[in-house]
Amino acid sequence: MASALNWIPDSLYNSSISVVVCHYGRFQTELRICPKNVQFDVFYKLYSQGLLCQLGFEFYHLDTFERMLTMKSKRHLLHHCFQALMDHGARTAFQLTKAYCQRCSVTSTSLEDQRLSTVKLGLTLGGFLSDAGWFPESEKVVVSCLKLCEEKDDAKCWVMALAACLRLLHVQNTYCRLQEAQDTFVKAQKFIHKLKNGNHSVNLAGIYTEFSCLSFCRSNYSEAYDWSLLALKELHSELSPKVVVDTLRQAAKTCVVKREFRKAEFLIKQALHTARVNFHPKHPKFGDTLLDYGFYLLNVDSINKSVIVYQKALDVWQTAFGGYNLHVAIAHEDLAYASYVHEYSSGNFKVARDHAEKAMDIMHHLLPQDHLLLASSKRVKALILEEIAIDNQDKAIEHKLLLEAQELHLSALRLAQQAFGEMNVQTAKHYGNLGRLYQSMKKFNDAEEMHLKAIHIKKELLGPDDYEVALSVGHLASLYNYDMELFERAEELYLRSIEIGVKLFGEGYSGLEYDYRGLLRVYTFLGEPQKYMNYQQILQRWNEVRDRSTESEKHQCPLSLQTDLVPPENLFPMLHSLE
Repeated sequence: MASALNWIPDSLYNSSISVVVCHYGRFQTELRICPKNVQFDVFYKLYSQGLLCQLGFEFYHLDTFERMLTMKSKRHLLHHCFQALMDHGARTAFQLTKAYCQRCSVTSTSLEDQRLSTVKLGLTLGGFLSDAGWFPESEKVVVSCLKLCEEKDDAKCWVMALAACLRLLHVQNTYCRLQEAQDTFVKAQKFIHKLKNGNHSVNLAGIYTEFSCLSFCRSNYSEAYDWSLLALKELHSELSPKVVVDTLRQAAKTCVVKREFRKAEFLIKQALHTARVNFHPKHPKFGDTLLDYGFYLLNVDSINKSVIVYQKALDVWQTAFGGYNLHVAIAHEDLAYASYVHEYSSGNFKVARDHAEKAMDIMHHLLPQDHLLLASSKRVKALILEEIAIDNQDKAIEHKLLLEAQELHLSALRLAQQAFGEMNVQTAKHYGNLGRLYQSMKKFNDAEEMHLKAIHIKKELLGPDDYEVALSVGHLASLYNYDMELFERAEELYLRSIEIGVKLFGEGYSGLEYDYRGLLRVYTFLGEPQKYMNYQQILQRWNEVRDRSTESEKHQCPLSLQTDLVPPENLFPMLHSLE
């Protein structure tokens, strides 16, 4: 006897969608009068079956794509379709941008309702393109939208113009268009001034957050911190979760670079909690928050946890977009650097190198060759290549890898100098990286010059007790100790590096190992047996503390948050209790 039926027939709706897709040429015209949810499902079926030419033709039409943008519950699916088209070589982002700019030129003489509708579309389309990682097109859309807002001088237009400035600043900050972002910053302040003078109520959390991001990009960390505090003051429960999450993320990052770690932990965990409650686990906003959580963990010396979180963030971005996407590239780069730090003592840099090369491959595919975003990815790859070269027994391969690392570091330095000038933390970091590389290449005088430049710039900008200063001081101590035999100078620098490290991170800080071992060598050559014995005991205690810390971390999941969700309006008052 035949077994029971073991399959379930598809629903009539799904069968109908499949039939429409199968005979798409016949139904193409009629499809445009269907409800937008039906239209979307047909488009997604085209994507699922790899019919990208047909899908691309539909998405070239701005009216059609505008309808799809209103399907907010299916936005992540729209991103899948869009990324597939871009990977396929379609010029979808360009065509939509061109069509929108043309609509703006016509709308400037249209009725008020049409103007408002076009502005709203510009904000939505610009936001979608930005979220999807297509920043040049997003910028063009929002610039056209902003010009439309500026054609009338009343409170309603000021509010819309400020919303456009927020979108534009986000794009320009993320894409490192820093001069253009500065111009937008000035323009946004004018609209804020007009609204305040007219006693018009408008929430400024979002725009203040972008002001903070701009200062952060320029490494003006005190200024970035101040703007982020102003943004936190503006938060309340009626704001969208996106604004709340972005404000918390940025405030947490500024607290990290200001070494306010208790505040940073509170803010980033609130951001993660809020994102988890309001967005699904594969949503790009959750991916954004994970990247900043990884940044916090890396900077508080929770290296293993940071690798776990960065990997989770990369999984989110690959699920959301995949392919040649700038968000995916940045996630690869962050994971590459965290993996490099994590494996520094083991010397196994294969995973780190793979992620670094994937990041650069995507960036070279999407960016101009002199784009500032390449500076960071070049730096990360160069650091990894240098360590691989040092451990390589084949001198020819070692020489080749070190030369490649040098080329990458010099290119990154040039990009930073062009964007920021000499007196900037980013420029100083590149000098420090070159100093380490020249030490590996046995160019000791050049290495000393680079380290001294890095220390000078960092001290001037960050103060003498900052973590970045300690890093450069420790690297110069290593040069004096292992290669130039300037042991008294090395001792002084090691002690300074240790002082800063213990003050910021405690006696179990991972970076202390290199300073302690360096001091043992110094005291051996200086003939200081008592100091040698003293630091040998300190190193032993450090190992015990580190082992306990490592064992404890094994039983802690970084994504298991033991924290209550605080109402947005209570966040700023609570922050002061952590001082």
